[in-house]
Amino acid sequence: CGLRESGMVECWGDDEYDQSNPSPGVYLAVSAGMRHSCALSAASTSCWGRRDDQPLETIAPLTTNVVTDVSSGGGEGGATPGTPTPTPTPTTFTTLSAGLHHNCARRSTGTIDCWGQDTNGKDADPSGSSFTTVSAGHSQSCALTSAGALACWGLSTARPTTAQAQAGTFSAVDAGTVTCAVRSTGALACWGASSFGTDNPVAGSSFTAVSVGENHACALSSTGTISCWGRNNGGQRDVTAGTYTAVSAGGFHTCGLTSAGAIVCWGWGALGQTAAQTGTFTAVSAGWGHTCGLRSTGAIVCWGLNGSGQTTVEAGTYTAVAAGRNHTCGLKTDGTIACWGDNTHGQAPTTAITP
Repeated sequence: CGLRESGMVECWGDDEYDQSNPSPGVYLAVSAGMRHSCALSAASTSCWGRRDDQPLETIAPLTTNVVTDVSSGGGEGGATPGTPTPTPTPTTFTTLSAGLHHNCARRSTGTIDCWGQDTNGKDADPSGSSFTTVSAGHSQSCALTSAGALACWGLSTARPTTAQAQAGTFSAVDAGTVTCAVRSTGALACWGASSFGTDNPVAGSSFTAVSVGENHACALSSTGTISCWGRNNGGQRDVTAGTYTAVSAGGFHTCGLTSAGAIVCWGWGALGQTAAQTGTFTAVSAGWGHTCGLRSTGAIVCWGLNGSGQTTVEAGTYTAVAAGRNHTCGLKTDGTIACWGDNTHGQAPTTAITP
């Protein structure tokens, strides 16, 4: 096979398995194997010809994330007949969190990627590949490993010390003005400096989730009740009665997702951030002056302050949503991330964020 200056691939010779019949496209490189060929384009890799784990004369497309070279083993150096070489599993994002002016996301490989404002090192990607979730806060970020270990980075006065993080195991974590986590026992723990008592969580041993807002925090119990502590100048701690499956603490308001899939918000709502949309939702995220919900259809809707375009949702089908101070990000079904709103610190680039 050869690559023309135009980017077209042409092949000649034995074509018993279509190995000389390239897939249409514009390519950067090409390599011929014994009974198949592969070519690299700007976005993906395409292969054609024999593939031992599929019927003969089947074109075997291969799509990966960022590939810089391609090679097909030929002759005796190729794969053993009857032992197919597995195609690489595309890396995607699986968990997303929006902080004050930065974001963090977990890749399907278990690694963490953060972007946006990097003061205090909160945007630095932690080492390791066993993380299950991540949370971006005001001046810090935290993540949990599959073993329940807590790792935090960024402003030291807003997160636990290494010794505190290693004291026990955890099932959930959320970073805001302070950092709070749910221990494996169901009890809460908070670290950081707060003049409003946000670092002093309520007692209990049946909590499953926690969310930290501007100067207040809320936790969800296994029975579906929500408890809040910290500042209450806007009524953000005055929980509306109901049974909930999720909670999100914002600037001066809080929102919960009921067991029926409805969003209920309380607290300061002068910007429209507590005027929840109707419908069935699977997730809710409260920002500083806006709120966003993920509908059961995969659509994201946002309401409240839109001074920076933080409620102007980019079209797409999503699996998660995260509202920051004046920006919002959504995790799409293809594993990429789209952000909109304030991009002063690079937290909401106009191009899709890929792993």
